[in-house]
Amino acid sequence: MFGKRNEFGNAPKKPQINPAAMPSTAGSQDMANAQSGAIITPSAPKIPVSTPVPDINPTKIISDKTDEYYATKRTVFETLIETVDMSQLAQLDSDSTRAEIADIVNEILIIQGGVMSISEQEELLEDICNDVLGYGPLEPLLARDDIADIMVNGAGKTYIEVEGRMELTNIRFQDNDQLMNICQRIVSQVGRRVDDSSPICDARLIDGSRVNVIAPPLAIDGPTLTIRKFKKDKLTLANLVNFGTITPDGATILQIVGRSRCNVLISGGTGSGKTTLLNCMTSFVEADERVITCEDTAELQLQQDHVVRLETRPPNLEGEGEVTMRELIKNCLRMRPERIIVGEVRGPEAFDLLQAMNTGHDGSMGTLHANSPREAMSRMESMISMGYNLPSVTIKEMIAGAVDIVVQAARLRDGSRRITHISEVVGMEGDVIVLQDLFNYVIMGEDANGKLIGEHQSTGIVKPHFWDKAKYYNEDQKLAEALTNSAAESTVGGNFA
Repeated sequence: MFGKRNEFGNAPKKPQINPAAMPSTAGSQDMANAQSGAIITPSAPKIPVSTPVPDINPTKIISDKTDEYYATKRTVFETLIETVDMSQLAQLDSDSTRAEIADIVNEILIIQGGVMSISEQEELLEDICNDVLGYGPLEPLLARDDIADIMVNGAGKTYIEVEGRMELTNIRFQDNDQLMNICQRIVSQVGRRVDDSSPICDARLIDGSRVNVIAPPLAIDGPTLTIRKFKKDKLTLANLVNFGTITPDGATILQIVGRSRCNVLISGGTGSGKTTLLNCMTSFVEADERVITCEDTAELQLQQDHVVRLETRPPNLEGEGEVTMRELIKNCLRMRPERIIVGEVRGPEAFDLLQAMNTGHDGSMGTLHANSPREAMSRMESMISMGYNLPSVTIKEMIAGAVDIVVQAARLRDGSRRITHISEVVGMEGDVIVLQDLFNYVIMGEDANGKLIGEHQSTGIVKPHFWDKAKYYNEDQKLAEALTNSAAESTVGGNFA
Protein backbone atom coordinates (compact mmCIF):
# COMPACT_ATOMS: atom_id res chain seq x y z
CA MET A 1 0.00 0.00 0.00
CA PHE A 2 1.25 3.47 -0.81
CA GLY A 3 2.49 5.41 2.19
CA LYS A 4 3.86 2.23 3.86
CA ARG A 5 7.42 0.90 4.09
CA ASN A 6 8.24 -2.47 2.59
CA GLU A 7 9.88 -5.33 4.48
CA PHE A 8 13.34 -3.91 3.78
CA GLY A 9 12.43 -0.55 5.30
CA ASN A 10 12.46 1.30 1.99
CA ALA A 11 9.69 3.19 0.31
CA PRO A 12 8.25 1.50 -2.79
CA LYS A 13 10.34 2.34 -5.83
CA LYS A 14 8.07 3.32 -8.66
CA PRO A 15 8.67 5.87 -11.40
CA GLN A 16 7.50 9.37 -10.56
CA ILE A 17 4.91 11.04 -12.79
CA ASN A 18 3.42 14.50 -13.00
CA PRO A 19 1.17 14.88 -9.93
CA ALA A 20 -1.04 17.27 -11.88
CA ALA A 21 -2.48 14.18 -13.56
CA MET A 22 -4.22 13.41 -10.28
CA PRO A 23 -5.51 16.78 -8.98
CA SER A 24 -7.22 16.80 -5.61
CA THR A 25 -10.25 18.66 -4.45
CA ALA A 26 -8.75 19.63 -1.12
CA GLY A 27 -7.50 23.09 -0.18
CA SER A 28 -4.29 24.64 -1.44
CA GLN A 29 -2.17 23.24 1.43
CA ASP A 30 -3.47 19.72 0.80
CA MET A 31 -2.72 20.12 -2.89
CA ALA A 32 0.80 21.19 -2.00
CA ASN A 33 1.21 18.07 0.13
CA ALA A 34 -0.01 15.88 -2.72
CA GLN A 35 2.34 17.54 -5.19
CA SER A 36 5.40 17.45 -2.94
CA GLY A 37 5.92 13.71 -3.52
CA ALA A 38 6.42 13.13 0.23
CA ILE A 39 5.10 9.85 1.65
CA ILE A 40 3.57 10.40 5.08
CA THR A 41 2.54 7.30 7.01
CA PRO A 42 -0.33 7.24 9.50
CA SER A 43 0.55 6.68 13.13
CA ALA A 44 -1.67 3.62 13.56
CA PRO A 45 -0.78 0.23 12.03
CA LYS A 46 -2.71 -1.10 9.07
CA ILE A 47 -5.84 -2.99 10.00
CA PRO A 48 -6.83 -5.49 7.30
CA VAL A 49 -10.31 -4.73 6.12
CA SER A 50 -11.91 -6.38 3.11
CA THR A 51 -14.41 -4.05 1.52
CA PRO A 52 -15.81 -4.44 -1.99
CA VAL A 53 -15.08 -1.54 -4.29
CA PRO A 54 -18.41 -0.08 -5.41
CA ASP A 55 -19.25 0.47 -9.05
CA ILE A 56 -21.18 3.52 -10.19
CA ASN A 57 -24.82 2.66 -10.70
CA PRO A 58 -26.23 4.88 -13.46
CA THR A 59 -29.81 4.38 -12.29
CA LYS A 60 -29.07 5.02 -8.62
CA ILE A 61 -31.35 7.61 -7.06
CA ILE A 62 -29.27 10.46 -5.68
CA SER A 63 -29.89 10.60 -1.95
CA ASP A 64 -29.81 13.64 0.32
CA LYS A 65 -26.44 14.20 1.97
CA THR A 66 -26.21 16.14 5.19
CA ASP A 67 -23.64 18.72 6.22
CA GLU A 68 -22.29 16.08 8.65
CA TYR A 69 -21.67 13.72 5.72
CA TYR A 70 -19.73 16.39 3.82
CA ALA A 71 -17.71 17.23 6.93
CA THR A 72 -16.79 13.56 7.37
CA LYS A 73 -15.92 13.27 3.70
CA ARG A 74 -13.68 16.35 3.87
CA THR A 75 -11.83 14.96 6.90
CA VAL A 76 -11.34 11.54 5.31
CA PHE A 77 -10.24 13.06 2.01
CA GLU A 78 -7.69 15.37 3.63
CA THR A 79 -6.28 12.43 5.62
CA LEU A 80 -6.12 10.36 2.44
CA ILE A 81 -4.16 13.09 0.66
CA GLU A 82 -1.68 13.25 3.55
CA THR A 83 -1.35 9.46 3.63
CA VAL A 84 -0.61 8.53 0.03
CA ASP A 85 1.77 9.65 -2.67
CA MET A 86 -0.61 10.66 -5.46
CA SER A 87 2.15 10.50 -8.10
CA GLN A 88 2.69 6.80 -7.35
CA LEU A 89 -1.03 6.08 -7.10
CA ALA A 90 -1.53 7.59 -10.55
CA GLN A 91 0.52 4.80 -12.14
CA LEU A 92 -2.02 2.11 -11.27
CA ASP A 93 -5.02 1.21 -13.38
CA SER A 94 -8.46 2.36 -12.26
CA ASP A 95 -9.47 -0.89 -10.51
CA SER A 96 -6.19 -1.18 -8.59
CA THR A 97 -6.39 2.48 -7.58
CA ARG A 98 -9.93 2.03 -6.28
CA ALA A 99 -8.84 -1.02 -4.30
CA GLU A 100 -5.94 0.92 -2.73
CA ILE A 101 -8.20 3.84 -1.88
CA ALA A 102 -10.79 1.47 -0.41
CA ASP A 103 -8.23 -0.03 1.98
CA ILE A 104 -6.91 3.34 3.10
CA VAL A 105 -10.35 4.94 3.53
CA ASN A 106 -11.52 2.03 5.70
CA GLU A 107 -8.39 2.34 7.83
CA ILE A 108 -9.05 6.04 8.30
CA LEU A 109 -12.66 5.44 9.32
CA ILE A 110 -11.59 2.81 11.87
CA ILE A 111 -8.84 5.01 13.30
CA GLN A 112 -11.17 7.99 13.60
CA GLY A 113 -13.87 5.87 15.20
CA GLY A 114 -16.68 7.24 13.04
CA VAL A 115 -20.02 5.43 13.07
CA MET A 116 -21.29 4.78 9.55
CA SER A 117 -23.43 2.05 8.08
CA ILE A 118 -22.04 -0.17 5.33
CA SER A 119 -24.15 1.62 2.72
CA GLU A 120 -22.90 5.01 3.94
CA GLN A 121 -19.30 3.77 3.83
CA GLU A 122 -19.78 2.52 0.26
CA GLU A 123 -21.32 5.84 -0.74
CA LEU A 124 -18.45 7.74 0.89
CA LEU A 125 -15.89 5.53 -0.83
CA GLU A 126 -17.59 6.01 -4.20
CA ASP A 127 -17.59 9.79 -3.76
CA ILE A 128 -13.90 9.88 -2.81
CA CYS A 129 -12.92 7.63 -5.73
CA ASN A 130 -14.85 9.93 -8.05
CA ASP A 131 -13.01 12.93 -6.61
CA VAL A 132 -9.60 11.31 -7.12
CA LEU A 133 -10.16 9.48 -10.41
CA GLY A 134 -12.98 11.30 -12.20
CA TYR A 135 -15.21 14.33 -12.09
CA GLY A 136 -16.33 14.15 -8.49
CA PRO A 137 -20.07 14.53 -7.82
CA LEU A 138 -20.74 14.70 -11.57
CA GLU A 139 -19.86 11.04 -12.15
CA PRO A 140 -23.33 9.57 -11.36
CA LEU A 141 -24.92 12.12 -13.72
CA LEU A 142 -22.43 11.48 -16.52
CA ALA A 143 -23.11 7.75 -16.24
CA ARG A 144 -26.83 8.17 -16.89
CA ASP A 145 -27.75 8.01 -20.56
CA ASP A 146 -31.18 9.59 -20.08
CA ILE A 147 -29.74 13.00 -19.15
CA ALA A 148 -29.38 15.50 -22.00
CA ASP A 149 -27.85 18.45 -20.10
CA ILE A 150 -26.08 19.00 -16.78
CA MET A 151 -26.11 22.57 -15.45
CA VAL A 152 -24.03 23.40 -12.36
CA ASN A 153 -24.82 26.86 -10.94
CA GLY A 154 -22.11 27.15 -8.31
CA ALA A 155 -21.26 24.54 -5.71
CA GLY A 156 -24.75 24.29 -4.22
CA LYS A 157 -27.11 23.82 -7.19
CA THR A 158 -27.03 21.29 -10.02
CA TYR A 159 -29.84 20.95 -12.55
CA ILE A 160 -30.35 18.29 -15.22
CA GLU A 161 -32.58 18.00 -18.27
CA VAL A 162 -34.45 14.69 -18.63
CA GLU A 163 -37.00 14.16 -21.41
CA GLY A 164 -37.02 17.89 -22.14
CA ARG A 165 -37.75 18.90 -18.52
CA MET A 166 -35.48 20.68 -16.03
CA GLU A 167 -34.96 18.95 -12.67
CA LEU A 168 -33.09 20.12 -9.58
CA THR A 169 -30.83 17.36 -8.20
CA ASN A 170 -29.40 16.86 -4.72
CA ILE A 171 -25.87 16.87 -6.14
CA ARG A 172 -23.63 19.48 -4.61
CA PHE A 173 -19.92 20.17 -4.29
CA GLN A 174 -17.95 20.72 -1.11
CA ASP A 175 -17.25 24.30 -2.14
CA ASN A 176 -16.49 26.42 -5.16
CA ASP A 177 -12.81 25.41 -4.98
CA GLN A 178 -13.71 21.77 -5.60
CA LEU A 179 -15.98 22.75 -8.48
CA MET A 180 -13.25 24.95 -9.98
CA ASN A 181 -10.70 22.12 -9.72
CA ILE A 182 -13.04 19.81 -11.64
CA CYS A 183 -13.62 22.47 -14.29
CA GLN A 184 -9.85 22.87 -14.70
CA ARG A 185 -9.46 19.10 -14.94
CA ILE A 186 -12.01 18.94 -17.76
CA VAL A 187 -10.65 21.80 -19.89
CA SER A 188 -7.00 20.78 -19.42
CA GLN A 189 -7.73 17.50 -21.20
CA VAL A 190 -8.17 19.40 -24.47
CA GLY A 191 -5.28 21.79 -23.89
CA ARG A 192 -7.32 24.73 -22.67
CA ARG A 193 -7.47 26.66 -19.43
CA VAL A 194 -9.95 28.49 -17.24
CA ASP A 195 -8.82 31.00 -14.61
CA ASP A 196 -9.14 34.67 -13.66
CA SER A 197 -7.37 35.81 -16.83
CA SER A 198 -9.39 33.47 -19.08
CA PRO A 199 -12.72 32.91 -17.29
CA ILE A 200 -14.70 31.58 -20.30
CA CYS A 201 -13.85 28.28 -21.94
CA ASP A 202 -15.43 25.74 -24.29
CA ALA A 203 -14.18 22.17 -24.06
CA ARG A 204 -15.34 18.59 -24.45
CA LEU A 205 -15.31 15.34 -22.53
CA ILE A 206 -13.73 12.13 -23.81
CA ASP A 207 -17.09 10.93 -25.17
CA GLY A 208 -17.50 14.16 -27.17
CA SER A 209 -19.96 15.84 -24.80
CA ARG A 210 -19.85 19.63 -25.08
CA VAL A 211 -18.65 21.60 -22.04
CA ASN A 212 -18.85 25.31 -21.26
CA VAL A 213 -17.24 26.86 -18.17
CA ILE A 214 -17.57 30.44 -16.98
CA ALA A 215 -15.67 31.24 -13.80
CA PRO A 216 -15.47 34.16 -11.35
CA PRO A 217 -15.23 37.12 -11.57
CA LEU A 218 -17.67 36.85 -14.50
CA ALA A 219 -19.82 34.25 -12.71
CA ILE A 220 -20.79 36.06 -9.55
CA ASP A 221 -22.13 33.11 -7.51
CA GLY A 222 -19.28 30.70 -8.27
CA PRO A 223 -18.12 28.70 -11.30
CA THR A 224 -20.88 27.73 -13.72
CA LEU A 225 -20.47 24.48 -15.65
CA THR A 226 -22.77 23.38 -18.48
CA ILE A 227 -22.44 19.96 -20.13
CA ARG A 228 -24.40 18.95 -23.22
CA LYS A 229 -24.24 15.15 -23.00
CA PHE A 230 -24.07 12.87 -26.00
CA LYS A 231 -25.87 9.57 -25.94
CA LYS A 232 -23.66 6.50 -25.89
CA ASP A 233 -25.72 4.97 -28.68
CA LYS A 234 -25.66 7.34 -31.64
CA LEU A 235 -29.10 8.23 -32.97
CA THR A 236 -30.06 7.54 -36.57
CA LEU A 237 -32.87 8.78 -38.78
CA ALA A 238 -34.67 5.51 -38.01
CA ASN A 239 -34.59 6.48 -34.31
CA LEU A 240 -36.01 9.89 -35.13
CA VAL A 241 -38.87 8.23 -37.01
CA ASN A 242 -39.60 6.03 -33.99
CA PHE A 243 -39.61 9.10 -31.75
CA GLY A 244 -42.05 10.87 -34.06
CA THR A 245 -39.56 13.60 -34.90
CA ILE A 246 -40.21 13.09 -38.60
CA THR A 247 -42.38 10.77 -40.74
CA PRO A 248 -40.84 7.75 -42.49
CA ASP A 249 -41.28 9.51 -45.85
CA GLY A 250 -39.76 12.69 -44.45
CA ALA A 251 -36.76 10.69 -43.28
CA THR A 252 -36.47 9.15 -46.75
CA ILE A 253 -36.37 12.64 -48.27
CA LEU A 254 -33.58 13.68 -45.86
CA GLN A 255 -31.71 10.52 -46.81
CA ILE A 256 -32.04 11.39 -50.51
CA VAL A 257 -30.92 14.97 -49.77
CA GLY A 258 -27.75 13.58 -48.16
CA ARG A 259 -27.02 11.12 -50.94
CA SER A 260 -27.75 13.64 -53.71
CA ARG A 261 -25.07 15.98 -52.36
CA CYS A 262 -27.43 18.87 -51.72
CA ASN A 263 -25.98 21.76 -49.73
CA VAL A 264 -27.83 21.79 -46.42
CA LEU A 265 -28.33 24.26 -43.58
CA ILE A 266 -29.78 22.90 -40.34
CA SER A 267 -31.49 25.69 -38.44
CA GLY A 268 -32.85 25.71 -34.91
CA GLY A 269 -32.74 27.19 -31.44
CA THR A 270 -30.54 26.16 -28.52
CA GLY A 271 -31.15 22.54 -27.54
CA SER A 272 -33.34 21.83 -30.56
CA GLY A 273 -31.16 18.91 -31.73
CA LYS A 274 -29.24 20.52 -34.61
CA THR A 275 -26.02 18.61 -33.99
CA THR A 276 -27.87 15.31 -33.58
CA LEU A 277 -29.68 15.88 -36.87
CA LEU A 278 -26.42 16.84 -38.61
CA ASN A 279 -24.84 13.60 -37.39
CA CYS A 280 -27.81 11.65 -38.74
CA MET A 281 -27.62 13.30 -42.17
CA THR A 282 -23.87 12.81 -42.53
CA SER A 283 -24.41 9.06 -42.12
CA PHE A 284 -25.50 8.99 -45.77
CA VAL A 285 -22.19 10.34 -47.05
CA GLU A 286 -20.53 7.72 -49.24
CA ALA A 287 -17.54 5.93 -47.74
CA ASP A 288 -15.23 6.99 -50.59
CA GLU A 289 -15.87 10.71 -50.08
CA ARG A 290 -13.28 12.86 -48.26
CA VAL A 291 -15.04 14.84 -45.53
CA ILE A 292 -13.49 17.66 -43.49
CA THR A 293 -15.24 18.99 -40.40
CA CYS A 294 -14.61 22.43 -38.87
CA GLU A 295 -15.83 23.10 -35.32
CA ASP A 296 -15.24 25.41 -32.39
CA THR A 297 -15.44 22.39 -30.09
CA ALA A 298 -15.21 18.99 -31.78
CA GLU A 299 -18.47 17.13 -31.18
CA LEU A 300 -19.55 15.69 -34.52
CA GLN A 301 -19.44 11.91 -34.65
CA LEU A 302 -19.17 10.93 -38.30
CA GLN A 303 -19.14 7.22 -39.08
CA GLN A 304 -17.02 7.34 -42.24
CA ASP A 305 -13.34 6.37 -42.28
CA HIS A 306 -12.10 9.21 -44.50
CA VAL A 307 -12.82 12.13 -42.15
CA VAL A 308 -10.47 14.94 -41.13
CA ARG A 309 -11.53 16.78 -37.98
CA LEU A 310 -10.41 20.38 -37.43
CA GLU A 311 -10.97 22.52 -34.33
CA THR A 312 -10.46 26.21 -33.65
CA ARG A 313 -7.99 27.38 -31.03
CA PRO A 314 -8.29 30.29 -28.57
CA PRO A 315 -5.44 32.74 -28.02
CA ASN A 316 -2.74 31.94 -25.45
CA LEU A 317 -1.87 34.01 -22.37
CA GLU A 318 -0.07 36.54 -24.55
CA GLY A 319 -3.13 36.89 -26.79
CA GLU A 320 -1.45 35.11 -29.68
CA GLY A 321 -1.92 31.83 -31.54
CA GLU A 322 -5.67 32.09 -32.12
CA VAL A 323 -7.05 30.06 -35.05
CA THR A 324 -10.54 31.15 -36.11
CA MET A 325 -13.28 29.29 -37.94
CA ARG A 326 -12.64 31.38 -41.05
CA GLU A 327 -9.00 30.29 -41.12
CA LEU A 328 -10.01 26.63 -40.74
CA ILE A 329 -12.51 26.79 -43.61
CA LYS A 330 -10.02 28.62 -45.84
CA ASN A 331 -7.35 26.04 -45.07
CA CYS A 332 -9.57 23.03 -45.60
CA LEU A 333 -10.23 24.23 -49.16
CA ARG A 334 -6.56 23.38 -49.79
CA MET A 335 -6.99 19.88 -48.37
CA ARG A 336 -8.90 18.44 -51.34
CA PRO A 337 -12.27 18.07 -49.54
CA GLU A 338 -15.35 16.69 -51.24
CA ARG A 339 -17.66 17.81 -48.46
CA ILE A 340 -17.12 20.45 -45.78
CA ILE A 341 -19.12 20.13 -42.57
CA VAL A 342 -19.21 23.18 -40.29
CA GLY A 343 -20.39 22.42 -36.77
CA GLU A 344 -21.95 25.86 -36.28
CA VAL A 345 -21.89 29.01 -38.40
CA ARG A 346 -21.68 32.07 -36.15
CA GLY A 347 -20.03 34.89 -38.07
CA PRO A 348 -18.24 35.95 -41.27
CA GLU A 349 -17.17 32.35 -41.89
CA ALA A 350 -20.63 32.00 -43.48
CA PHE A 351 -19.14 33.72 -46.55
CA ASP A 352 -16.34 31.15 -46.80
CA LEU A 353 -18.82 28.27 -46.42
CA LEU A 354 -20.96 29.68 -49.25
CA GLN A 355 -17.83 30.09 -51.36
CA ALA A 356 -17.01 26.42 -50.77
CA MET A 357 -20.56 25.38 -51.71
CA ASN A 358 -20.31 27.43 -54.90
CA THR A 359 -16.89 26.07 -55.96
CA GLY A 360 -17.57 22.37 -56.39
CA HIS A 361 -17.87 21.14 -52.81
CA ASP A 362 -21.45 19.93 -53.18
CA GLY A 363 -23.02 18.21 -50.20
CA SER A 364 -21.52 20.59 -47.66
CA MET A 365 -23.52 21.15 -44.48
CA GLY A 366 -23.65 23.43 -41.46
CA THR A 367 -25.87 24.50 -38.58
CA LEU A 368 -26.91 27.93 -37.38
CA HIS A 369 -29.24 29.45 -34.82
CA ALA A 370 -32.56 30.62 -36.25
CA ASN A 371 -36.25 30.09 -35.53
CA SER A 372 -37.44 29.46 -39.08
CA PRO A 373 -36.01 28.81 -42.57
CA ARG A 374 -36.81 32.40 -43.56
CA GLU A 375 -34.97 33.72 -40.51
CA ALA A 376 -32.04 31.41 -41.34
CA MET A 377 -31.64 33.22 -44.67
CA SER A 378 -31.66 36.59 -42.90
CA ARG A 379 -29.10 35.41 -40.37
CA MET A 380 -26.79 34.18 -43.10
CA GLU A 381 -26.99 37.59 -44.73
CA SER A 382 -26.30 39.36 -41.42
CA MET A 383 -23.29 37.16 -40.61
CA ILE A 384 -21.71 37.80 -44.02
CA SER A 385 -22.32 41.54 -43.56
CA MET A 386 -20.23 41.42 -40.37
CA GLY A 387 -17.07 40.86 -42.36
CA TYR A 388 -17.80 42.09 -45.87
CA ASN A 389 -19.15 45.36 -47.22
CA LEU A 390 -21.19 43.80 -50.01
CA PRO A 391 -24.56 44.88 -51.42
CA SER A 392 -27.49 43.07 -49.88
CA VAL A 393 -28.66 41.72 -53.25
CA THR A 394 -25.22 40.25 -53.96
CA ILE A 395 -25.20 38.40 -50.64
CA LYS A 396 -28.71 37.07 -51.20
CA GLU A 397 -27.76 35.85 -54.67
CA MET A 398 -24.80 34.00 -53.15
CA ILE A 399 -27.06 32.34 -50.58
CA ALA A 400 -29.69 31.40 -53.15
CA GLY A 401 -27.06 29.96 -55.46
CA ALA A 402 -25.28 27.93 -52.76
CA VAL A 403 -27.91 26.55 -50.36
CA ASP A 404 -30.31 23.86 -51.56
CA ILE A 405 -32.16 22.70 -48.43
CA VAL A 406 -32.97 24.23 -45.03
CA VAL A 407 -34.05 21.79 -42.31
CA GLN A 408 -35.65 23.43 -39.27
CA ALA A 409 -35.44 21.72 -35.87
CA ALA A 410 -37.37 22.96 -32.84
CA ARG A 411 -37.71 22.17 -29.16
CA LEU A 412 -41.39 22.61 -28.32
CA ARG A 413 -42.78 23.90 -25.05
CA ASP A 414 -43.57 20.37 -23.78
CA GLY A 415 -39.88 19.45 -24.13
CA SER A 416 -40.30 17.40 -27.30
CA ARG A 417 -38.18 18.01 -30.37
CA ARG A 418 -39.48 18.03 -33.92
CA ILE A 419 -38.31 18.70 -37.44
CA THR A 420 -40.81 21.46 -38.19
CA HIS A 421 -39.80 22.33 -41.78
CA ILE A 422 -38.02 20.80 -44.70
CA SER A 423 -37.69 23.71 -47.12
CA GLU A 424 -35.77 24.19 -50.34
CA VAL A 425 -34.24 27.35 -51.71
CA VAL A 426 -35.78 27.91 -55.14
CA GLY A 427 -33.95 31.07 -56.20
CA MET A 428 -34.53 34.84 -56.29
CA GLU A 429 -37.52 36.98 -57.15
CA GLY A 430 -36.36 40.55 -57.27
CA ASP A 431 -34.34 41.02 -54.09
CA VAL A 432 -36.13 38.26 -52.13
CA ILE A 433 -34.88 34.69 -51.60
CA VAL A 434 -37.72 32.29 -52.52
CA LEU A 435 -38.28 29.33 -50.19
CA GLN A 436 -40.57 26.38 -50.83
CA ASP A 437 -41.73 24.10 -48.00
CA LEU A 438 -41.87 20.36 -48.62
CA PHE A 439 -42.92 19.41 -45.06
CA ASN A 440 -44.39 21.34 -42.13
CA TYR A 441 -45.19 20.28 -38.59
CA VAL A 442 -48.65 21.47 -37.53
CA ILE A 443 -49.66 21.58 -33.84
CA MET A 444 -53.27 20.47 -33.35
CA GLY A 445 -53.60 20.83 -29.56
CA GLU A 446 -52.42 19.10 -26.41
CA ASP A 447 -53.45 16.11 -24.32
CA ALA A 448 -54.41 15.92 -20.64
CA ASN A 449 -50.74 15.56 -19.64
CA GLY A 450 -49.70 18.75 -21.41
CA LYS A 451 -48.05 16.94 -24.33
CA LEU A 452 -48.51 18.67 -27.65
CA ILE A 453 -50.44 16.83 -30.35
CA GLY A 454 -49.44 17.51 -33.92
CA GLU A 455 -48.59 15.97 -37.25
CA HIS A 456 -46.19 16.37 -40.12
CA GLN A 457 -47.98 17.43 -43.27
CA SER A 458 -46.73 17.39 -46.83
CA THR A 459 -47.30 20.56 -48.82
CA GLY A 460 -48.21 18.44 -51.85
CA ILE A 461 -45.16 19.24 -53.98
CA VAL A 462 -44.24 16.15 -56.02
CA LYS A 463 -41.33 17.53 -58.08
CA PRO A 464 -39.07 19.70 -55.91
CA HIS A 465 -36.41 22.09 -57.14
CA PHE A 466 -33.58 19.60 -56.36
CA TRP A 467 -35.20 16.93 -58.56
CA ASP A 468 -32.41 17.09 -61.14
CA LYS A 469 -29.75 16.44 -58.48
CA ALA A 470 -31.72 13.44 -57.21
CA LYS A 471 -32.06 12.16 -60.77
CA TYR A 472 -28.31 12.53 -61.36
CA TYR A 473 -27.68 10.22 -58.39
CA ASN A 474 -30.48 7.78 -59.41
CA GLU A 475 -32.64 8.77 -56.45
CA ASP A 476 -35.51 10.32 -58.46
CA GLN A 477 -37.88 7.32 -58.34
CA LYS A 478 -37.39 6.93 -54.62
CA LEU A 479 -37.97 10.66 -54.15
CA ALA A 480 -41.17 10.57 -56.20
CA GLU A 481 -42.55 7.67 -54.12
CA ALA A 482 -41.73 9.41 -50.82
CA LEU A 483 -43.32 12.70 -51.89
CA THR A 484 -46.42 10.96 -53.23
CA ASN A 485 -46.89 8.81 -50.13
CA SER A 486 -46.16 11.61 -47.68
CA ALA A 487 -49.33 13.53 -48.53
CA ALA A 488 -51.38 10.90 -46.68
CA GLU A 489 -49.03 10.21 -43.82
CA SER A 490 -48.69 11.89 -40.43
CA THR A 491 -47.14 11.15 -37.07
CA VAL A 492 -47.84 12.28 -33.51
CA GLY A 493 -45.58 12.42 -30.46
CA GLY A 494 -41.84 11.82 -30.11
CA ASN A 495 -38.62 13.32 -28.94
CA PHE A 496 -34.90 13.30 -29.67
CA ALA A 497 -31.91 14.67 -27.82
